[in-house]
Amino acid sequence: MPDRRRKPPIVVWLRRDLRLHDNAAFAPSHGNDRAVIPLFIDDDGLDGRALGAASKWWRGRSLAALDQALRRCGSQLVIRRGVAREILPAFLAEAAASTLSFNLSRHPAQAAEEAEIIAAMRARGIAVEAHDANYLHDPAQLRTAAGGAFKVFTPFWNRLAALYRPPTEHPAPRILPAPDSWPAGLAVEELQVTDPWTRSIADAWQPGEAAALRRLEHFAGERLGGYATARDLPDTDGTSRLSPHLAWGEISVHEIWRRLHRRAGAKALPYLREIGWRDFNMHLLADFPDLPWKPWQKKFAGFPAKDNAAWTRAWRRGRTGYPIVDAGMRQLWRTGWMHNRVRMIAGSFLVKDLLVPWQRGEEWFWDTLVDADAAQNAGNWQWVAGCGADAAPFFRVFNPILQGEKFDPKGGYVREWVPELAKLPDTLIHAPWKASAAQLRAAGITLGKTYPQPMVDHAKARLAALAAYQRLGKDGDVAPAEQAALF
Repeated sequence: MPDRRRKPPIVVWLRRDLRLHDNAAFAPSHGNDRAVIPLFIDDDGLDGRALGAASKWWRGRSLAALDQALRRCGSQLVIRRGVAREILPAFLAEAAASTLSFNLSRHPAQAAEEAEIIAAMRARGIAVEAHDANYLHDPAQLRTAAGGAFKVFTPFWNRLAALYRPPTEHPAPRILPAPDSWPAGLAVEELQVTDPWTRSIADAWQPGEAAALRRLEHFAGERLGGYATARDLPDTDGTSRLSPHLAWGEISVHEIWRRLHRRAGAKALPYLREIGWRDFNMHLLADFPDLPWKPWQKKFAGFPAKDNAAWTRAWRRGRTGYPIVDAGMRQLWRTGWMHNRVRMIAGSFLVKDLLVPWQRGEEWFWDTLVDADAAQNAGNWQWVAGCGADAAPFFRVFNPILQGEKFDPKGGYVREWVPELAKLPDTLIHAPWKASAAQLRAAGITLGKTYPQPMVDHAKARLAALAAYQRLGKDGDVAPAEQAALF
Protein backbone atom coordinates (compact mmCIF):
# COMPACT_ATOMS: atom_id res chain seq x y z
CA MET A 1 0.00 0.00 0.00
CA PRO A 2 1.17 3.60 -0.60
CA ASP A 3 3.03 5.13 2.32
CA ARG A 4 0.83 8.10 3.33
CA ARG A 5 3.63 9.50 5.50
CA ARG A 6 5.79 10.27 2.49
CA LYS A 7 5.83 13.80 1.19
CA PRO A 8 4.23 14.34 -2.23
CA PRO A 9 6.52 13.74 -5.23
CA ILE A 10 8.57 16.28 -7.16
CA VAL A 11 8.08 16.39 -10.92
CA VAL A 12 11.25 17.35 -12.82
CA TRP A 13 10.22 18.67 -16.23
CA LEU A 14 12.98 18.16 -18.79
CA ARG A 15 13.36 19.80 -22.19
CA ARG A 16 16.76 20.73 -23.64
CA ASP A 17 18.52 19.71 -20.43
CA LEU A 18 18.86 15.95 -20.86
CA ARG A 19 21.49 15.27 -18.20
CA LEU A 20 21.87 14.44 -14.50
CA HIS A 21 25.21 16.08 -13.66
CA ASP A 22 25.10 19.82 -12.97
CA ASN A 23 21.37 19.93 -13.58
CA ALA A 24 19.78 22.28 -11.07
CA ALA A 25 16.32 20.89 -11.81
CA PHE A 26 17.24 17.78 -9.83
CA ALA A 27 18.67 19.80 -6.93
CA PRO A 28 15.42 19.86 -4.86
CA SER A 29 15.62 16.07 -4.66
CA HIS A 30 19.00 16.11 -2.92
CA GLY A 31 19.01 15.36 0.74
CA ASN A 32 15.44 14.10 1.15
CA ASP A 33 13.43 11.01 0.42
CA ARG A 34 10.73 12.63 -1.70
CA ALA A 35 9.89 10.70 -4.83
CA VAL A 36 11.11 12.25 -8.07
CA ILE A 37 9.28 11.82 -11.37
CA PRO A 38 11.35 12.90 -14.39
CA LEU A 39 9.00 14.03 -17.17
CA PHE A 40 9.67 14.80 -20.83
CA ILE A 41 6.88 16.22 -22.99
CA ASP A 42 7.06 15.57 -26.72
CA ASP A 43 6.02 19.07 -27.77
CA ASP A 44 6.96 19.64 -31.40
CA GLY A 45 6.56 23.38 -30.98
CA LEU A 46 9.29 23.52 -28.36
CA ASP A 47 11.34 26.08 -30.33
CA GLY A 48 8.48 27.91 -32.00
CA ARG A 49 8.75 25.58 -35.02
CA ALA A 50 8.78 21.86 -35.71
CA LEU A 51 12.05 20.06 -34.99
CA GLY A 52 14.26 19.16 -37.90
CA ALA A 53 14.83 15.52 -38.84
CA ALA A 54 18.40 15.38 -37.51
CA SER A 55 17.35 16.95 -34.21
CA LYS A 56 14.58 14.39 -33.82
CA TRP A 57 17.08 11.60 -34.35
CA TRP A 58 19.43 13.04 -31.73
CA ARG A 59 16.62 13.71 -29.27
CA GLY A 60 15.39 10.12 -29.45
CA ARG A 61 18.85 8.69 -28.77
CA SER A 62 19.50 11.24 -26.03
CA LEU A 63 16.24 10.40 -24.27
CA ALA A 64 17.11 6.69 -24.41
CA ALA A 65 20.51 7.40 -22.85
CA LEU A 66 18.92 9.54 -20.14
CA ASP A 67 16.35 6.86 -19.35
CA GLN A 68 19.14 4.32 -18.90
CA ALA A 69 21.01 6.70 -16.57
CA LEU A 70 17.84 7.30 -14.57
CA ARG A 71 17.21 3.57 -14.23
CA ARG A 72 20.67 3.17 -12.72
CA CYS A 73 19.46 5.64 -10.08
CA GLY A 74 16.31 3.60 -9.41
CA SER A 75 14.19 5.93 -11.51
CA GLN A 76 12.90 6.18 -15.08
CA LEU A 77 11.78 8.73 -17.62
CA VAL A 78 8.07 9.37 -18.15
CA ILE A 79 7.19 10.66 -21.62
CA ARG A 80 3.94 12.36 -22.56
CA ARG A 81 2.95 13.96 -25.87
CA GLY A 82 1.18 17.28 -26.24
CA VAL A 83 1.45 20.95 -25.34
CA ALA A 84 3.29 21.50 -22.09
CA ARG A 85 0.92 24.10 -20.60
CA GLU A 86 -1.93 21.62 -21.09
CA ILE A 87 -0.09 18.47 -20.04
CA LEU A 88 1.59 19.73 -16.86
CA PRO A 89 -1.43 20.64 -14.67
CA ALA A 90 -3.13 17.33 -15.35
CA PHE A 91 0.08 15.36 -14.90
CA LEU A 92 0.92 16.90 -11.53
CA ALA A 93 -2.61 16.22 -10.35
CA GLU A 94 -2.39 12.62 -11.56
CA ALA A 95 0.96 12.14 -9.82
CA ALA A 96 -0.29 13.86 -6.63
CA ALA A 97 2.89 15.98 -6.87
CA SER A 98 3.40 19.15 -4.86
CA THR A 99 6.46 20.57 -6.64
CA LEU A 100 7.43 21.27 -10.23
CA SER A 101 11.14 21.78 -10.89
CA PHE A 102 12.51 22.80 -14.27
CA ASN A 103 15.18 24.83 -16.01
CA LEU A 104 14.12 28.00 -17.75
CA SER A 105 14.69 28.46 -21.44
CA ARG A 106 16.01 31.66 -22.94
CA HIS A 107 14.04 31.08 -26.15
CA PRO A 108 11.44 33.87 -26.44
CA ALA A 109 8.85 31.45 -27.85
CA GLN A 110 8.87 29.67 -24.50
CA ALA A 111 9.06 32.65 -22.15
CA ALA A 112 5.31 33.41 -22.20
CA GLU A 113 4.46 29.72 -21.81
CA GLU A 114 6.81 29.40 -18.86
CA ALA A 115 5.20 32.40 -17.15
CA GLU A 116 1.75 30.94 -17.80
CA ILE A 117 2.79 27.55 -16.41
CA ILE A 118 4.33 29.05 -13.27
CA ALA A 119 1.20 31.11 -12.60
CA ALA A 120 -1.08 28.12 -13.19
CA MET A 121 0.95 25.86 -10.89
CA ARG A 122 1.06 28.35 -8.06
CA ALA A 123 -2.67 29.00 -8.39
CA ARG A 124 -3.14 25.29 -7.73
CA GLY A 125 -0.89 25.37 -4.69
CA ILE A 126 2.03 23.73 -6.51
CA ALA A 127 5.49 24.93 -5.54
CA VAL A 128 7.61 25.88 -8.55
CA GLU A 129 11.40 25.70 -8.66
CA ALA A 130 12.47 27.52 -11.84
CA HIS A 131 16.22 27.37 -12.39
CA ASP A 132 18.52 29.23 -14.73
CA ALA A 133 18.99 28.20 -18.36
CA ASN A 134 22.06 26.48 -19.78
CA TYR A 135 23.75 29.75 -20.74
CA LEU A 136 26.44 31.88 -19.15
CA HIS A 137 24.15 34.89 -18.72
CA ASP A 138 20.56 36.08 -18.53
CA PRO A 139 19.85 38.46 -21.45
CA ALA A 140 17.65 40.58 -19.19
CA GLN A 141 20.55 41.15 -16.79
CA LEU A 142 23.43 41.81 -19.20
CA ARG A 143 22.73 45.15 -20.92
CA THR A 144 24.60 48.07 -22.37
CA ALA A 145 25.15 51.25 -20.36
CA ALA A 146 22.04 52.65 -22.06
CA GLY A 147 20.02 49.62 -20.93
CA GLY A 148 19.64 48.02 -24.37
CA ALA A 149 20.79 44.76 -25.91
CA PHE A 150 24.37 44.49 -27.09
CA LYS A 151 24.74 44.71 -30.86
CA VAL A 152 28.47 44.02 -31.17
CA PHE A 153 30.12 40.89 -29.86
CA THR A 154 33.41 42.23 -28.47
CA PRO A 155 31.91 44.63 -25.89
CA PHE A 156 29.32 41.97 -25.07
CA TRP A 157 32.05 39.41 -24.45
CA ASN A 158 34.18 41.81 -22.44
CA ARG A 159 31.26 42.56 -20.12
CA LEU A 160 30.23 38.92 -19.86
CA ALA A 161 33.77 37.66 -19.16
CA ALA A 162 34.25 40.32 -16.49
CA LEU A 163 31.00 39.49 -14.70
CA TYR A 164 30.69 35.73 -15.13
CA ARG A 165 31.37 33.40 -12.24
CA PRO A 166 30.45 29.71 -12.55
CA PRO A 167 27.52 28.88 -10.27
CA THR A 168 27.60 26.14 -7.66
CA GLU A 169 28.06 22.74 -9.24
CA HIS A 170 25.30 20.18 -8.74
CA PRO A 171 26.57 16.60 -8.62
CA ALA A 172 24.52 13.97 -10.37
CA PRO A 173 22.12 12.23 -7.99
CA ARG A 174 23.09 8.66 -7.22
CA ILE A 175 19.63 7.63 -6.09
CA LEU A 176 16.28 9.11 -7.10
CA PRO A 177 13.45 7.77 -4.92
CA ALA A 178 10.66 6.27 -6.99
CA PRO A 179 6.98 7.08 -6.51
CA ASP A 180 4.61 4.46 -5.16
CA SER A 181 3.44 3.92 -8.72
CA TRP A 182 4.75 5.29 -11.99
CA PRO A 183 2.42 7.36 -14.19
CA ALA A 184 1.87 5.88 -17.62
CA GLY A 185 3.77 7.29 -20.56
CA LEU A 186 5.10 6.62 -24.01
CA ALA A 187 7.89 4.10 -24.41
CA VAL A 188 11.17 5.83 -25.18
CA GLU A 189 11.36 3.72 -28.35
CA GLU A 190 8.37 5.65 -29.71
CA LEU A 191 10.56 8.74 -30.09
CA GLN A 192 13.33 6.95 -31.97
CA VAL A 193 13.91 7.94 -35.60
CA THR A 194 14.90 5.02 -37.82
CA ASP A 195 14.90 6.69 -41.24
CA PRO A 196 17.61 5.14 -43.48
CA TRP A 197 19.11 8.62 -43.88
CA THR A 198 20.13 8.59 -40.21
CA ARG A 199 22.25 5.44 -40.42
CA SER A 200 25.39 7.31 -41.39
CA ILE A 201 24.66 9.92 -38.71
CA ALA A 202 24.49 7.12 -36.15
CA ASP A 203 27.95 6.00 -37.27
CA ALA A 204 29.33 9.48 -36.59
CA TRP A 205 27.79 10.31 -33.20
CA GLN A 206 26.88 8.90 -29.82
CA PRO A 207 24.25 11.09 -28.14
CA GLY A 208 23.88 11.24 -24.38
CA GLU A 209 25.45 12.74 -21.29
CA ALA A 210 28.17 10.12 -20.87
CA ALA A 211 29.36 10.67 -24.45
CA ALA A 212 29.32 14.44 -23.92
CA LEU A 213 31.50 14.21 -20.82
CA ARG A 214 33.93 11.90 -22.62
CA ARG A 215 34.12 14.29 -25.53
CA LEU A 216 34.84 17.20 -23.17
CA GLU A 217 37.59 15.24 -21.46
CA HIS A 218 39.15 14.28 -24.79
CA PHE A 219 39.06 17.87 -25.99
CA ALA A 220 40.47 19.24 -22.75
CA GLY A 221 43.27 16.71 -22.67
CA GLU A 222 44.16 16.29 -26.35
CA ARG A 223 42.91 19.23 -28.41
CA LEU A 224 42.55 22.39 -26.34
CA GLY A 225 46.20 23.46 -26.62
CA GLY A 226 46.10 23.58 -30.41
CA TYR A 227 42.52 24.78 -30.75
CA ALA A 228 43.26 28.35 -31.87
CA THR A 229 44.93 27.05 -35.04
CA ALA A 230 43.41 23.60 -35.58
CA ARG A 231 39.80 24.82 -35.37
CA ASP A 232 40.09 26.23 -38.92
CA LEU A 233 41.36 23.00 -40.51
CA PRO A 234 38.42 20.85 -41.62
CA ASP A 235 40.47 17.68 -42.17
CA THR A 236 41.66 17.81 -38.54
CA ASP A 237 39.82 16.82 -35.37
CA GLY A 238 40.57 20.24 -33.92
CA THR A 239 37.19 21.35 -32.60
CA SER A 240 35.33 20.21 -29.51
CA ARG A 241 32.30 18.75 -31.35
CA LEU A 242 30.30 19.52 -28.26
CA SER A 243 27.70 21.58 -30.12
CA PRO A 244 24.99 18.88 -30.41
CA HIS A 245 25.53 17.89 -26.78
CA LEU A 246 25.07 21.54 -25.78
CA ALA A 247 22.03 21.90 -28.03
CA TRP A 248 20.23 19.19 -26.04
CA GLY A 249 21.71 20.12 -22.68
CA GLU A 250 23.56 16.83 -22.27
CA ILE A 251 26.35 18.87 -20.75
CA SER A 252 26.30 22.04 -18.69
CA VAL A 253 27.93 25.10 -20.19
CA HIS A 254 29.16 25.91 -16.69
CA GLU A 255 30.85 22.51 -16.45
CA ILE A 256 32.64 23.21 -19.73
CA TRP A 257 33.88 26.55 -18.38
CA ARG A 258 34.97 25.09 -15.04
CA ARG A 259 36.85 22.15 -16.48
CA LEU A 260 38.64 24.03 -19.26
CA HIS A 261 39.54 26.92 -17.01
CA ARG A 262 40.96 24.49 -14.44
CA ARG A 263 42.96 22.70 -17.11
CA ALA A 264 44.32 25.63 -19.08
CA GLY A 265 43.47 28.96 -17.43
CA ALA A 266 43.89 31.83 -19.89
CA LYS A 267 44.90 29.39 -22.64
CA ALA A 268 41.29 28.18 -22.71
CA LEU A 269 39.99 31.64 -23.66
CA PRO A 270 39.96 31.13 -27.47
CA TYR A 271 37.50 28.29 -26.99
CA LEU A 272 35.54 29.94 -24.17
CA ARG A 273 35.15 32.98 -26.41
CA GLU A 274 33.35 30.71 -28.88
CA ILE A 275 31.06 29.63 -26.05
CA GLY A 276 30.49 33.37 -25.61
CA TRP A 277 29.26 33.56 -29.22
CA ARG A 278 26.64 30.98 -28.31
CA ASP A 279 25.43 33.30 -25.57
CA PHE A 280 25.58 36.33 -27.86
CA ASN A 281 23.31 34.68 -30.43
CA MET A 282 20.77 33.82 -27.73
CA HIS A 283 21.09 37.42 -26.50
CA LEU A 284 20.10 38.54 -30.02
CA LEU A 285 17.19 36.10 -30.27
CA ALA A 286 15.84 37.18 -26.89
CA ASP A 287 15.87 40.79 -28.10
CA PHE A 288 14.62 40.02 -31.64
CA PRO A 289 12.40 36.88 -31.69
CA ASP A 290 12.07 37.00 -35.49
CA LEU A 291 15.81 36.32 -35.91
CA PRO A 292 15.25 32.95 -37.70
CA TRP A 293 13.04 34.55 -40.34
CA LYS A 294 13.68 38.28 -40.72
CA PRO A 295 16.92 40.25 -41.15
CA TRP A 296 18.11 41.87 -37.94
CA GLN A 297 19.02 44.94 -39.98
CA LYS A 298 15.64 45.95 -41.39
CA LYS A 299 17.00 47.50 -44.59
CA PHE A 300 18.07 44.03 -45.74
CA ALA A 301 14.40 43.16 -46.21
CA GLY A 302 14.84 44.79 -49.61
CA PHE A 303 17.94 42.84 -50.62
CA PRO A 304 17.53 41.57 -54.22
CA ALA A 305 17.84 37.86 -53.44
CA LYS A 306 16.93 35.20 -55.99
CA ASP A 307 14.86 32.33 -54.64
CA ASN A 308 16.15 29.84 -57.22
CA ALA A 309 14.96 26.34 -56.31
CA ALA A 310 17.30 24.56 -58.75
CA TRP A 311 20.37 26.37 -57.42
CA THR A 312 19.32 25.72 -53.83
CA ARG A 313 18.86 22.02 -54.60
CA ALA A 314 22.32 21.75 -56.19
CA TRP A 315 23.84 23.47 -53.14
CA ARG A 316 22.05 21.11 -50.77
CA ARG A 317 23.29 18.06 -52.66
CA GLY A 318 26.90 19.21 -52.82
CA ARG A 319 26.81 19.66 -56.59
CA THR A 320 27.96 23.28 -56.98
CA GLY A 321 31.23 22.52 -58.77
CA TYR A 322 33.25 24.15 -55.99
CA PRO A 323 34.93 21.28 -54.08
CA ILE A 324 35.21 22.84 -50.61
CA VAL A 325 31.52 23.83 -50.71
CA ASP A 326 30.45 20.42 -51.97
CA ALA A 327 32.57 18.63 -49.37
CA GLY A 328 30.87 20.57 -46.59
CA MET A 329 27.36 19.95 -47.88
CA ARG A 330 28.04 16.24 -48.26
CA GLN A 331 29.56 16.04 -44.78
CA LEU A 332 26.38 17.67 -43.48
CA TRP A 333 24.14 15.17 -45.26
CA ARG A 334 26.16 12.16 -44.17
CA THR A 335 26.91 13.11 -40.56
CA GLY A 336 24.44 15.83 -39.55
CA TRP A 337 27.33 18.20 -38.89
CA MET A 338 29.67 20.47 -40.82
CA HIS A 339 32.99 22.00 -39.83
CA ASN A 340 32.53 25.61 -38.75
CA ARG A 341 35.00 27.10 -41.24
CA VAL A 342 33.24 25.28 -44.06
CA ARG A 343 29.83 26.42 -42.78
CA MET A 344 30.99 29.98 -43.39
CA ILE A 345 32.29 29.16 -46.87
CA ALA A 346 29.18 27.21 -47.89
CA GLY A 347 26.90 29.87 -46.41
CA SER A 348 28.70 32.68 -48.20
CA PHE A 349 28.47 30.79 -51.49
CA LEU A 350 24.70 30.37 -51.18
CA VAL A 351 23.83 33.94 -50.23
CA LYS A 352 26.54 35.88 -52.07
CA ASP A 353 27.65 33.82 -55.08
CA LEU A 354 24.13 32.57 -55.81
CA LEU A 355 22.18 35.43 -54.12
CA VAL A 356 19.75 32.86 -52.69
CA PRO A 357 17.93 34.15 -49.56
CA TRP A 358 19.80 33.21 -46.38
CA GLN A 359 16.54 31.80 -45.01
CA ARG A 360 16.80 28.86 -47.45
CA GLY A 361 20.15 27.96 -45.92
CA GLU A 362 18.86 28.43 -42.39
CA GLU A 363 15.94 26.09 -43.12
CA TRP A 364 18.22 23.38 -44.53
CA PHE A 365 20.61 23.56 -41.62
CA TRP A 366 17.68 23.48 -39.19
CA ASP A 367 16.51 20.22 -40.76
CA THR A 368 19.87 18.47 -41.20
CA LEU A 369 22.14 19.62 -38.36
CA VAL A 370 22.29 17.50 -35.21
CA ASP A 371 23.33 20.69 -33.39
CA ALA A 372 20.44 22.76 -34.79
CA ASP A 373 19.70 25.54 -32.35
CA ALA A 374 17.35 28.41 -33.10
CA ALA A 375 19.62 31.20 -31.91
CA GLN A 376 22.91 29.81 -33.23
CA ASN A 377 21.52 28.81 -36.60
CA ALA A 378 19.81 32.13 -37.27
CA GLY A 379 22.51 34.31 -35.77
CA ASN A 380 25.28 32.64 -37.76
CA TRP A 381 23.36 32.72 -41.05
CA GLN A 382 22.64 36.41 -40.58
CA TRP A 383 26.33 36.97 -39.80
CA VAL A 384 27.33 35.34 -43.09
CA ALA A 385 24.66 37.24 -45.02
CA GLY A 386 25.81 40.54 -43.52
CA CYS A 387 22.34 41.45 -42.26
CA GLY A 388 22.74 40.50 -38.58
CA ALA A 389 24.27 42.12 -35.54
CA ASP A 390 28.06 42.25 -35.56
CA ALA A 391 27.81 40.84 -39.06
CA ALA A 392 30.69 40.10 -41.39
CA PRO A 393 31.54 43.16 -43.49
CA PHE A 394 29.21 43.25 -46.46
CA PHE A 395 32.17 43.16 -48.85
CA ARG A 396 33.30 39.82 -47.39
CA VAL A 397 32.49 37.33 -50.12
CA PHE A 398 34.40 34.16 -49.33
CA ASN A 399 36.41 32.91 -52.28
CA PRO A 400 35.80 29.12 -52.20
CA ILE A 401 39.01 28.40 -54.12
CA LEU A 402 41.30 30.47 -51.90
CA GLN A 403 39.53 29.30 -48.75
CA GLY A 404 40.02 25.68 -49.79
CA GLU A 405 43.68 26.20 -50.61
CA LYS A 406 44.29 28.01 -47.32
CA PHE A 407 42.44 25.73 -44.91
CA ASP A 408 42.57 22.39 -46.77
CA PRO A 409 45.95 22.76 -48.50
CA LYS A 410 46.54 19.02 -48.94
CA GLY A 411 42.96 18.41 -50.04
CA GLY A 412 42.32 15.80 -47.36
CA TYR A 413 38.87 17.15 -46.51
CA VAL A 414 37.77 17.33 -50.14
CA ARG A 415 39.13 13.86 -50.87
CA GLU A 416 37.14 12.41 -47.97
CA TRP A 417 33.79 13.90 -48.95
CA VAL A 418 34.16 14.34 -52.72
CA PRO A 419 35.99 11.10 -53.57
CA GLU A 420 35.51 11.52 -57.33
CA LEU A 421 38.21 14.21 -57.14
CA ALA A 422 40.60 12.15 -55.00
CA LYS A 423 43.20 11.54 -57.73
CA LEU A 424 43.71 15.20 -58.57
CA PRO A 425 46.97 16.75 -57.35
CA ASP A 426 46.82 19.09 -54.36
CA THR A 427 47.37 22.12 -56.59
CA LEU A 428 44.19 21.42 -58.58
CA ILE A 429 41.81 19.77 -56.16
CA HIS A 430 40.11 23.04 -55.23
CA ALA A 431 39.75 24.13 -58.88
CA PRO A 432 39.40 20.98 -61.03
CA TRP A 433 38.32 23.01 -64.07
CA LYS A 434 41.90 24.32 -64.25
CA ALA A 435 43.24 20.81 -64.87
CA SER A 436 44.33 19.87 -68.37
CA ALA A 437 42.46 17.25 -70.35
CA ALA A 438 45.26 14.78 -69.65
CA GLN A 439 45.19 15.48 -65.91
CA LEU A 440 41.41 15.01 -65.83
CA ARG A 441 41.68 11.70 -67.72
CA ALA A 442 44.38 10.48 -65.34
CA ALA A 443 42.14 11.33 -62.38
CA GLY A 444 39.10 9.65 -63.97
CA ILE A 445 37.12 12.90 -64.10
CA THR A 446 34.77 14.12 -66.78
CA LEU A 447 33.60 17.60 -65.83
CA GLY A 448 29.88 17.94 -66.26
CA LYS A 449 29.41 14.19 -65.80
CA THR A 450 31.41 12.67 -62.94
CA TYR A 451 31.73 16.09 -61.28
CA PRO A 452 29.82 19.27 -62.16
CA GLN A 453 31.20 22.35 -63.78
CA PRO A 454 31.09 25.41 -61.45
CA MET A 455 27.54 26.72 -61.17
CA VAL A 456 28.76 30.30 -61.46
CA ASP A 457 31.99 32.14 -62.10
CA HIS A 458 33.00 33.25 -58.62
CA ALA A 459 34.74 36.43 -59.77
CA LYS A 460 31.64 37.61 -61.65
CA ALA A 461 29.30 36.48 -58.87
CA ARG A 462 31.31 38.43 -56.30
CA LEU A 463 31.03 41.63 -58.32
CA ALA A 464 27.27 41.10 -58.71
CA ALA A 465 26.94 40.61 -54.95
CA LEU A 466 28.93 43.75 -54.18
CA ALA A 467 26.80 45.72 -56.60
CA ALA A 468 23.65 44.44 -54.91
CA TYR A 469 24.96 45.49 -51.50
CA GLN A 470 25.89 48.91 -52.86
CA ARG A 471 22.41 49.41 -54.26
CA LEU A 472 21.00 48.54 -50.86
CA GLY A 473 22.72 51.66 -49.54
CA LYS A 474 24.75 50.06 -46.78
CA ASP A 475 26.94 52.61 -44.99
CA GLY A 476 30.56 52.83 -46.08
CA ASP A 477 32.33 52.29 -49.35
CA VAL A 478 32.85 48.93 -50.95
CA ALA A 479 36.34 47.67 -50.30
CA PRO A 480 38.77 47.57 -53.21
CA ALA A 481 38.47 44.46 -55.35
CA GLU A 482 41.90 43.23 -54.33
CA GLN A 483 40.84 43.35 -50.65
CA ALA A 484 37.50 41.66 -51.18
CA ALA A 485 39.08 38.93 -53.24
CA LEU A 486 41.11 37.75 -50.24
CA PHE A 487 38.06 36.29 -48.51
